Amino acid sequence: MFNPLKMQEMLSQASQMQEEVQRKLSQTVLEGSSGGGAVTATMNGKKQLLKIHIDPAATVSLTGNAADVEMLEDLIVAAVNDAGRRAEEALQGQLKGMLGGLNLPGAD
Repeated sequence: MFNPLKMQEMLSQASQMQEEVQRKLSQTVLEGSSGGGAVTATMNGKKQLLKIHIDPAATVSLTGNAADVEMLEDLIVAAVNDAGRRAEEALQGQLKGMLGGLNLPGAD
């Protein structure tokens, strides 16, 4: 038999789990880098960019040449993408931990 009270309890638990995951992700800080550490991007688990750090040595060679600036821009994009990939891995890890062995489609 279908029990509406049981369904409401399950929905409430799912909502609480979602809030917990969001809280943990906002507190998770990840770094991505490129150019051997020349550029570092820091973001939280919700993929919000928190900080960009450019090693001063990476700017020494900048002569105003468009190619040099373009290379630095590429390093920034790569560092942000690396941090985003790490944030996605953190999200997947949090979800797997919270869902446990429920074997839901798309949960693995």
